[in-house]
Amino acid sequence: MKPNVYFISGIDTDAGKSYCTGYLARKIMEGKQSVVTQKFIQTGNVDRSEDIELHRRIMGTGYLPEDETRWTMPEIFSYPASPDLASRIDRRPIDFGKIEHATQQLAQRYEVVLCEGAGGLMVPLTDTLLTIDYIAQRGYPLIFVTSGKLGSINHTLLSLEAVRHRNIPLAAVLYNEYPELPDTTIREDTERYLRRHLAHFFPEATFLRVPILEI
Repeated sequence: MKPNVYFISGIDTDAGKSYCTGYLARKIMEGKQSVVTQKFIQTGNVDRSEDIELHRRIMGTGYLPEDETRWTMPEIFSYPASPDLASRIDRRPIDFGKIEHATQQLAQRYEVVLCEGAGGLMVPLTDTLLTIDYIAQRGYPLIFVTSGKLGSINHTLLSLEAVRHRNIPLAAVLYNEYPELPDTTIREDTERYLRRHLAHFFPEATFLRVPILEI
C-alpha cells in the first residue's frame, strides 16, 4: 500500500467525522493536491453512502468516477449499527479483500486518500477485530476527530491512550467547532488542554480547527 492513505476516526458516532473528512479534503484540494475520500464500511444505507455524498457536497466536486465504481464505498450494510452487528443482520460478512482492493485503487490514482471509519476506534468490525486493530494492522496514520462539547476530553484522551499503546502514528487532530455553543468556556479550555497534550505526547501531530460551513 502506498503511504498516502490516512484513516479518519473520532470520539464517537456523532463526532462529525464525515463533515470533517469533507472539509479536510476541500483544504487539500485548495493546496493543489489530488485527494479522494473513502467510506470503507457504511452502515444504515442501501446502495449509496450518505457520508460520501456529504463529502462531495463539501468538496464541491459532485460524484466522482470512483464513486460509480464503488471504490469509495466498497461495503454498505442496511442497518445503522456497528459493522459487526450490521453485517450479521444483513447475513453477509464484511469482505476485507474487497475493501483493500478498493483502497489500493484509490491510492494509485490520488496523492491523498482519506478513509473514514464507522464510529469510534473501539467499534467492532467482527467478533475478534476492532477498528483500531484494522488501522494498526495496515499501518495507516490516524486523523482523529474531536470537539469541545462536554465529555469529549475524556473520550479523546482515552482514544489517544489506545493509539499510543498500539504505536499508531497520529497525523492530526481535527477540532470540530460544530455545534456552535453560546458558552464557549468548555470548548476553549478543552482546546487548550488538548493542544498541550499533543505537544507532549504527539509532537508530530497537527491540530486543526474545523469551522462551521454553509453547505
